[in-house]
Amino acid sequence: MRYYRDGFRPGDPDIKDAAPCRRDINSQYRQLPEKVDVLIAGTGPAGLCLAAQLSQFPDISTLIVEASPYNIQKGKADGINTRTMEMFQAFGFADKVKHETYWVNQTSFWMPDPENPAAIKRVGRVQDVADDSSEMPHILINQARLHQLFLDVMKNSPSRLVPDYSLSVKDVQIDPTTDDHPVTVTLEDTGVNWGQTYTVRANYVVGCDGARSNVRQAIGGKLEGDAANQAWGVMDILANTDFPDIRQKCLIGSATQGNVLLLPREGGYLFRMYVEMDKLQDGQRLDRNSFSADDLIAAANRIIKPYTIDVKEVVWWSIYEIGHRISDKFDDVPDDQRDSRMPRVFVAGDACHTHSPKAGQGMNVSMQDTFNLGWKLAHVLTGRADASLLHTYSAERLVEAKRLVETDHKWARIMSAPPGQSEIDDGDEPRMIRQFKENLEFTGGNAVVYDPSLLTAAGKYQHLASGEGLGRRFHSAPVVRLTDAKQMQLGHAAEADGKWRIYAFAGKNDTSNPDSAIHHLADWLAHDPASPVVKYTRIGEDVDAIIDVRAIFQQTFEELAFEDMPTLLKPKLGKLGLMDYEKVFCVDHKGLGDIFDMRGIDREQGCMVVVRPDQYVANILPLNAFDELASFFAGVLVEQQ
Repeated sequence: MRYYRDGFRPGDPDIKDAAPCRRDINSQYRQLPEKVDVLIAGTGPAGLCLAAQLSQFPDISTLIVEASPYNIQKGKADGINTRTMEMFQAFGFADKVKHETYWVNQTSFWMPDPENPAAIKRVGRVQDVADDSSEMPHILINQARLHQLFLDVMKNSPSRLVPDYSLSVKDVQIDPTTDDHPVTVTLEDTGVNWGQTYTVRANYVVGCDGARSNVRQAIGGKLEGDAANQAWGVMDILANTDFPDIRQKCLIGSATQGNVLLLPREGGYLFRMYVEMDKLQDGQRLDRNSFSADDLIAAANRIIKPYTIDVKEVVWWSIYEIGHRISDKFDDVPDDQRDSRMPRVFVAGDACHTHSPKAGQGMNVSMQDTFNLGWKLAHVLTGRADASLLHTYSAERLVEAKRLVETDHKWARIMSAPPGQSEIDDGDEPRMIRQFKENLEFTGGNAVVYDPSLLTAAGKYQHLASGEGLGRRFHSAPVVRLTDAKQMQLGHAAEADGKWRIYAFAGKNDTSNPDSAIHHLADWLAHDPASPVVKYTRIGEDVDAIIDVRAIFQQTFEELAFEDMPTLLKPKLGKLGLMDYEKVFCVDHKGLGDIFDMRGIDREQGCMVVVRPDQYVANILPLNAFDELASFFAGVLVEQQ
């Protein structure tokens, strides 16, 4: 973390200098703005993830509204997969999350004891995060706490962004004849001035307002799919039990009483149970009033026999019906108008896809939706890219939403299947365990693959970095920073700042001498008129304002000299022109792993790995592929000079 670029200042380094153009958030009589660049509906994980990104751009005016009077305090989702933890690292609070939360290390499976079917028996354990699938853990956290972490990022940003509570979106109207804030949003007061309406005009609107999204309905979107005809209860409890795996994630199936998913929670005592309740008939709707917390506790005790749970406090509970639905559209543009019309209204998270909580993906995929959208909106609104870039949001996230719904549909039915239907033909392994293992990449959030497009190159040079799949998230690995010999993860050099990254991996024996491939690349990037760094960086900006170039060498830090590095890798930045000492890395020399071997980097040639602002691999190129690098960025960015 670097925080003295523009001069020394005391205090908390997470609190950034406030922008002079920010909206006044301190006055209790503050007025809603008449116009904003982006209006976000909903302060769930999707809305807050988007707001936290946009808050880093004080020139972008953002308004986020929420129908509730304040942030939630308990309940709702709790699972954060490894991919989302990698994203949290970019926001700067992954270490805090790791410190506070429960880490899911093993998953235990319990099924009826063949010798006593009325009792359950442990039938297996599976390592929850496969080795080297990520440097991050799979964790469980109260959703309200996660909200607060995003709210802190917003509050400490240059924009000092905070939500406007007790406001819901009532209506959205789009005027396709103008580019001047063409979306008119009618907001309705849900607080002390109940029913009063306000009008705000926006350039873009993002509906993160849940499965009953008014924003989605305003653009004609419909959630389509089916229901599993199964009622489940969920409860967070403090309890004593003789069940031996209470501090492990457990999937428990009884012979006749249904299933339980048990999830330990943060703090050492709290845990969550998802309890299978009644089957529903086709077309039957769940009557939540017919259940109580005591019903869930009684059902859980029937399922886990011969063990018992003695509940001391019910922190939160709810009843829900499993459904798998996806919206037919993620933005306001009809399919037959995509060549002539740019999107203005988007939906994300539960507003465009709903599913069961069994795979732990709801909160994760929702945040990944808006992590995808946020940098694209920032690019367009700051003049870095053409508005056509925004078409890629629906194109990319609709595919992933379909994958999510299809995988969850299959998994939810396995979870609810009677024990006799949970075995494979030869009886060697329960179907549930087998499917769980097959799903590990998916449940870790690492199965996302974006198809070739203007943002993702085809696989011409994939062989140069076989472990960094094109269209997949950049898979971090250990390195050592040259100047201070710090062991770290290369991926942790990136922040949620809307910048592209070029990781230049040096070839064999390259130590950055003046005639080396790394030196030639850096000199071209810094000085050639065709260079994307030159073309897309504005006059007066830091050289890494939009494209951040880092180099990784095969030698250890003792074998390289910082003074031999090209100027692009030791740039002078900020108001004071201070040198950046954090652009050059070496292989780890203390046994944590060699990034070249771990990620299949060609040792002879080296290569460039181009990474998008949302941490996905956009291109892989030889170090001397100057024209191809220039051509790739020309398809995405708008020339600034």
